[in-house]
Parts: sequence; structure tokens; C-alpha cells
Amino acid sequence: MTTTVSSAPDLPRYADELAEEIEDLRHAPGRTNRPAHPDRFIDRESSWLDFNARVLELAQDASVPLLERVKFAAIFASNLDEFFMVRVAGLQRRHSTGIGVTTPAGLSPREQLDLIAERAQHLIARHDAMFTDELLPALRAEGIELARYDDLRDEERKMADTLFVEQVFPVLTPLAVDPAHPFPYISGLSLNLAVVVRDRDSAREHFARVKVPPVLPRFVAVGERRFVLLEDVIGAHVPELFPGLDVIETSLFRVTRNEDLTVEEDDVDNLLQALERELVRRRFGPAVRLEVAADISEKVLDLLVRELDIHQKQIYRINGPLDLAALWSIADIDAPALKYPASPPLTHPRLRTGGDSKAAADVFSAMRRGDVLLHHPYDSFTTSVQAFVEQAAADPSVLAIKQTLYRTSGDSPVVDALIDAAEAGKQVLVVVEIKARFDEQANIKWARALEHSGCHVVYGVVGLKTHAKLCLVVRQEPDGSLRRYTHIGTGNYNPKTARMYEDLGLLTTDPVIGADVADLFNHLSGYTKHRDYRTLLVAPDTLRPGLLQLIADETAHAQAGRPAGITLKLNSLVDEQVIDALYDASSAGVPIEIVVRGMCALRPGIPGLSETITVRSILGRFLEHSRVFSFVAGGDERTFIGSADIMHRNLDRRVEALVEIRDKKVTGELRELLDFATNPTTSAWTLDVEGKWTRSVTDPEGMPLRDYQQTLLDAALMRADSLRAESHS
Repeated sequence: MTTTVSSAPDLPRYADELAEEIEDLRHAPGRTNRPAHPDRFIDRESSWLDFNARVLELAQDASVPLLERVKFAAIFASNLDEFFMVRVAGLQRRHSTGIGVTTPAGLSPREQLDLIAERAQHLIARHDAMFTDELLPALRAEGIELARYDDLRDEERKMADTLFVEQVFPVLTPLAVDPAHPFPYISGLSLNLAVVVRDRDSAREHFARVKVPPVLPRFVAVGERRFVLLEDVIGAHVPELFPGLDVIETSLFRVTRNEDLTVEEDDVDNLLQALERELVRRRFGPAVRLEVAADISEKVLDLLVRELDIHQKQIYRINGPLDLAALWSIADIDAPALKYPASPPLTHPRLRTGGDSKAAADVFSAMRRGDVLLHHPYDSFTTSVQAFVEQAAADPSVLAIKQTLYRTSGDSPVVDALIDAAEAGKQVLVVVEIKARFDEQANIKWARALEHSGCHVVYGVVGLKTHAKLCLVVRQEPDGSLRRYTHIGTGNYNPKTARMYEDLGLLTTDPVIGADVADLFNHLSGYTKHRDYRTLLVAPDTLRPGLLQLIADETAHAQAGRPAGITLKLNSLVDEQVIDALYDASSAGVPIEIVVRGMCALRPGIPGLSETITVRSILGRFLEHSRVFSFVAGGDERTFIGSADIMHRNLDRRVEALVEIRDKKVTGELRELLDFATNPTTSAWTLDVEGKWTRSVTDPEGMPLRDYQQTLLDAALMRADSLRAESHS
């Protein structure tokens, strides 16, 4: 059984990781010297919409537990919000400023915007109908009901009315529009009531706006698992906000604004202060999308269009509730039977204390016994990476800790440990990326807290975001020698997202890797121009040429009749130069397997160009986030993990780090994961030459294919049970 989602123009996040930057096409690198195939690139924006369509498929999948489907519906909506705030906003800015750079797929910004508008309309309508026709009845069947105010029972209505009087009414501020009251500023992603009232004496009509308070729960509980929307409650009481006037019309609308940030780092004396000013400015970006209730009058809509300076193609009519990203609160209802089975994170077998699957052992002694490959969330972040930093902070033999921070949790134990280490007199360097999109304010807060504790805080290299995931601990051993303990990962140092994101990490005492990471930290904190890394590929200096050389080597191996092959697992593949190199390798007969979560601009299966390339996508309860680059290399396999995707920004405008795995046992573990992900018996979406993604969940005989994530979960639980049994025997 298969279903198909098309990326063709005529057919129609997980949240925090999909806060992606607009790629500046003017910075696109040169391509290989080959005859240009006219259709060799898939439009990246179409590919992103295809990704979100795959998320929507999970929300529509009846085999997925119901509240998990609700969560995927919320993720779809949240992803689309960010897509408009950043990607669409960037395209509109290019179009309005006359930057008519054509994309590698041959589209102008105007053509891209038209394509996005058409496909987004289709996807939004599909999402809207799915919620109304599928999710609401399914929730109702399980005793979870979202009722309209007019359908409330007497006692429920009294409860809603009391809530309005006591908690809602005091925080509402109706804003009139007339010669003395200009059209109010509408904040991005806020939910608003457009109200038309009539003066009883003059019979004149007036427009007013009432903002739905974001500080109050969107879903108002009026009974056991029975809810009413906050805007419904407010709408029922609108006449109370306008005494002496007749309410003619009440309708909902929501505005999405450009929330891209621009800070010219070379022109400011203090990056922290400049970013804070820019964060204030971002709130007032131009409107890029207007969502309205389907029953809005043309008169009110015309007013909104005029005042918001928005185009007709930027208007999206919604039949159901607006802002379904708020469904997270419904998804969080305590109903285990309607969710994926609980999967408590288990301590990596090498880091366990006896048979205890949850307690961390001495991480340093485990690392001295050999490299440890961590695979989150199947391996606990808390008892591995977090324990590594916490034990380093508490260990009197540790002299220094160096750490990068891109995104972390609001109550970060990693940050707390770094503060403890500094206060204990250890040398602590923290590279904080304060420009991490939508986490800027939180990272500014952490930067100041770390500085106040005595940590050395730097913001990386001017003009580049520091996205590398690195932690280096320098420890004095009992014999007086110094040893470097290193963690290099693919994910952020965030214990909360580590339970939801699939990521890899390497714990190692390899002295060559440690020396390379130390050199990289010196580059980030000082003025060094070090580029001679032995085990690392570092953007923007050595990563692009290093990847291109590795791909070229596989091409040469294939041409010489030696074993060759490339396997990539990553989030996005859109860089044209790397894609053309992969096409060259495929033309030489190199088998290439690609597992990509999100965007893929490479078109597989083009005769004579990409016939040996297979592209698959895996989505599920966890956000696939790891990056693995594996090359057969004539039989002496070379494998890298790290922070970088194959995108312009990752290769050219960020500090990224890939580490080559030098431990053959760890290389073997990664090979097993890659083989499982690319195996045709594993359920996935597959990309074809037409740019269509097809989901396969059963084999030709109708038997279910293996679920990648569930199989890995089951294996982790079996290992834990086996070790527990051994410890008790």
C-alpha cells in the first residue's frame, strides 16, 4: 500500500529545529564543469512544503495513536508559521527590492511566491479539513470534545461565563479605529477578533479589534475532557465590550510577519546590544500572511488588506479554528492509551552502573576504556552528555571545560554545571551563539548568567554562526599528565529536545581528535587561522572542499573498479555544488543512498545522471536529526558525524564540525544504523525522478514494513532487560 505526495507545481517542523534561515542565493557556490541538465534540481521551497506534507500524512494516519496525530497536526501548523516568517518573508523581501536572482531550479522570487501560495493554500485546506472531519470526530469518540459556545450545556456555559468575567474581561483591550484612533498594530501570530459595531444614534458603523490574550489557555476546560475555544467565549461576550453599541459582525483573523533578523556584525561595537535592538525591531516586520475565518465579510477583509498592505495571494481562508499550533495543549492530555507507549531513556550499556539502566557511571573511566557512540533518545542524554559535563564540573582533577551552546533548555542543567565549574575556579570557556533563530533572547540571558559566574563567554567568529556541537574537558590524571576528554555531537546540548530528537554523539579520549577540537576552540576564542585539522572537517574552511574530495575519491574508486559507495543521513540536501559532485559520482557508477528528513534538491533516477541514487525520508515520533557521512573508500570505510547539513549556510556561513570516526567498532555501529535506514524492508518515503514522495508502509504481500524508530526502541529495551537479568544472576 502506498500514498503519494507530489512536488509538482500544479498539485498540492519539528518545531524548534525548523527555524531555518533564508538561503541567500547570491552566495550559492559555483558548480562543476558539466553540461547542465535542465531539470536536475528540485525547487527547495517546494521540497520544504513536501516535507511538511509528510508531517501532515502522519497526522492523517489512523495507525498513529490519536493524541500523537493531534501533535503532528500542531507541528504542521507551527512549521508553516516559521516557513512564512522566515522563508516566505525572505522571498518577499527579495522580490520587493528587485533582487531577481533565479533559483537553481529556474524560478524567480515572484514565481516561487506564486508556487508557494498555490501549494500552501492546498495544504492548509487539507489540514483544516483533516482537523474538522477526522480528528474532531475521533477525539469525540474517545471522550475528548471541543465544543462551540452555543452548544455548551447550561452548567458549562455558566462556567465559561464566570471565567470570562473573572479572568478574561479584565485583560481585554478593545481598540477602536476612527480619525482619533489609527489602525492598531497587529503583532505577529496573535489571534484577533475583528468587530464591526453600529452607533445607535448616528447609525454609523465602526471597526474595532480585540486581541485574544495569549497569556490565557486557548482551550478552556468546561468539563472532564471537554473544552471550548477562548475566542468563542470572547466572541459570545463581545457586546459587553461595547455597551450602547450594536455588534454587527465578529470574525477572527491572524497575521504572520517577517521575523528575519539582520545584524551587520562588522559595523557594531557590541553584538549583544545590537541583537537586542534588532529583536525589538523584528516585532514590527511587514505582514507576509493573513489568515481569516471563512465567514469574514468582504468589507472587513478589504479593510484588513488595505491597512496591513497585503496581497490577495497572501490571504488564507480557514473553515475551522485558526492557529492549530495551539493543539499542543490537547496533545498533552494525560491519556496514555492514546499516545505512543512510554519510552524512558536508558543509559548506554558502557556507562551503566551494574544492571541499572537509568543511573550513570563514571563517564571518564568509561571513555578511557574506549570510544562511546551515543544514540539519543535511545541512549539517555542525562546519564551521558549531561553527566559528562556535571562530573567534569565536580571533579577536582578537571582543570578546564570548553563548550559550544547553540540552543539549550530554559532550565539548563548543562549551563548550571558550567556555572558551578567556573565558581569552583576551573577555566571555563563557553561559545554562545546568540543569533540562534528564535532562541536569541534565551541565549542572551544564558550568556549574561555565564559571564557573571566567571565563565569566559565569546560569540564565535564575526559574520558566522557557531553551530558546531563540541565539549572539551582537560583533566589532570593521577600520573600528572593531562588528558583531553571530548564530546562531538549532531544535536544541541538540550536535555529536553534530546528526548524528542534523534541525534548521535561521540565520547572519546582520542588524543588527535582532542587536539583538533582544542585548536578549533582556540580559533573561536582568539584570532588564530588554524586550518590544518587531522580528524575534523570544519566549515567554512575545510568542510566543503573536504566533502567534495571524499565524493571525488569515490568516483575515482568506481572508475578504477575498486569498491565504492556513499551513504548520507542528514536533514537537508540543497547545495548545488555538492549535488553536482554526487551526480558525477553516480554517472561513474557509485551507489549512493541518501536518507533526508526535510529538503532535498537532488533529483534521483535521471538517466545517465543519477540512476544509482536512492533518496528516502524517515519521519516518526522522534525528529530525525543526526548527520552521518559514510564513504566506502575502496574498502577502507571512512565515516563522519557532526553538525552540518549540505546547505549553503552550513558549508559557507557557519562554524560547523564533522569528526571522522577512528574507532572501527564505532564505524561498524554506524554502518548498521545506515543499513537499517536504507533497507527496503524499513518503512519510509521514497523520492522519484518526478519529484514525488511515496510512502511505503507494507510490502507487496501486504505485510507491515519495519518501523525504524520503534525497532531501535525495542532493541534498546531488550538490551536493558538483558543487562538487568545478567546483573541479578
